[in-house]
Amino acid sequence: MLAKSPSNSSGRSQRPAPSATALELGMTRTVLLNDTTLRDGEQAPGVAFSRREKIEIAEALAAAGVPEIEAGTPAMGDEEVETLRSIASLNLPLRVVAWCRMSEDDLMAAVAAGVTAVNLSIPSSDRQLKGKLGRDRDWALGTLRRVVGLARQLGFSVAVGCEDASRADQEFLCRIAEAAREAGAFRLRLADTLGVLDPFSAYALVRRVANATDLEIEFHAHDDLGLATANTLAAVSGGARHCSVTVTGLGERAGNAALEEVAIALRQTARAETGIDPVALRPLAELVARASGRPLARSKAIVGDDVFTHESGIHVSGLLKDRATYEALSPQMLGRDHRVVLGKHSGLAAIAKALADEGLAVDEARGRAILARVREFATRTKQSVSPEVLRRFYEDSFTEEALRRRHAAVMGA
Repeated sequence: MLAKSPSNSSGRSQRPAPSATALELGMTRTVLLNDTTLRDGEQAPGVAFSRREKIEIAEALAAAGVPEIEAGTPAMGDEEVETLRSIASLNLPLRVVAWCRMSEDDLMAAVAAGVTAVNLSIPSSDRQLKGKLGRDRDWALGTLRRVVGLARQLGFSVAVGCEDASRADQEFLCRIAEAAREAGAFRLRLADTLGVLDPFSAYALVRRVANATDLEIEFHAHDDLGLATANTLAAVSGGARHCSVTVTGLGERAGNAALEEVAIALRQTARAETGIDPVALRPLAELVARASGRPLARSKAIVGDDVFTHESGIHVSGLLKDRATYEALSPQMLGRDHRVVLGKHSGLAAIAKALADEGLAVDEARGRAILARVREFATRTKQSVSPEVLRRFYEDSFTEEALRRRHAAVMGA
């Protein structure tokens, strides 16, 4: 647990002076990913993991290098408690966290679940406090001090989650942070519960709170505006050291920030390293897709089938000369390779390459005839041209040429 901030003679903790972020100093940070696929991910409509599936996903997350998982909500009942106990008993090389409301009852359920860490969540916006609970800020602070204090007495490592932090008064968030620190928490989660932030406001929110506390800051994004990954990267630039993510972005409504996107984007933009094994990301995504019944979109960033697939003639011609012309992200880093497909936008270079892969060669005239057939086929069927179909076009080109020659001879006679 982090040490407390130094206090002055009045007994009030001194706020750390604002400082430049690691990104501004040109430094690479280490950012820890807290995967919540088994908790927030499972809250996606229609998704329900079995105990065996949860265990398999937890094991795969550990194998991928994820340092922490939010494995479930003990207050859901005995089945969830037993599943949490099963995961905790595996002694995986990661921290297993239970998500709880800021209440003694939820905390006791976490005791039964056998975990060593809890994320105690409490509404932080006035709209959530008053509209949902009929409570005020003083109640929130008092409850936090009492429940976090009890959790620490029970031996838990405690993170405090600020629900709806993106719509909360930032001064009040700083008061929550101070109360959480004094009660013994080690981390504060700022949740964009409704996905209302953009990268600029996400950066400003995290920077404001991070400069007011020595608690570690975690950012939890939702993707309602399609900005979850961008907001998470901005939060890291603002001072967050922990990012809450799910595999493929699975989660309620539009989902959460995707583990694979955040891990690779942090690396590619030199903002931070996460320790995640890039090669493990595609198999992990396929496992979660099967368990959730949510097939991977072909165009899904990082893990989709088509991420390294090329059809455009200009792109393919460039790739054949130098991969870096149209691949800024190396497929080899992810244990994959690029793929060239034939379709409406293919060019002669792609036709020649595809035929060469089949051990075939053509002159330019026959290549153009085959290209015309490829484009017609792709437009008519809405499909790429398979090697089998391409070979048929190749064989047909000889028959077509013979017919043209016969026709020319007849006309010449």
